[in-house]
Amino acid sequence: MKIISPLPKKHGRLEIIPLIDIMFFLLAAFMLVSLQRQHLLSIKADLPTATLATATTKPAMTTVTVDRFGQVAIDGLPATFPELSQFLKSKLAGNANWPVYIQGHRETTHGSIIGVLDFVRRAGISKVAIAVKTVEAAR
Repeated sequence: MKIISPLPKKHGRLEIIPLIDIMFFLLAAFMLVSLQRQHLLSIKADLPTATLATATTKPAMTTVTVDRFGQVAIDGLPATFPELSQFLKSKLAGNANWPVYIQGHRETTHGSIIGVLDFVRRAGISKVAIAVKTVEAAR
């Protein structure tokens, strides 16, 4: 005799989303392991270092320093803005790619630095950089 259950019979389902997740995990794990397994063939070389060497020539550049009051100095010598303009134009006439580094005092305002940067760019200098120090070097 066959007994019929009042509960409906459940059919098994194959869930595919967890299988996709597992396949992506296996793919990522395989990629990471295969990248770490690459052996670079190279020759280990210990190059000698100079301990007493000093630079004999100063690199061709101009450093414009801005103090906390907005006054400028060219390579450490105080100058006015007309003198700075004349100096930059003479350097630009000799070398079209003359680099200028702008550095400021710790308490110099951002506006003073940007003003000097704008002034240098108006003089025709295209290679301008702002010198920065790391937090550890500034202390």
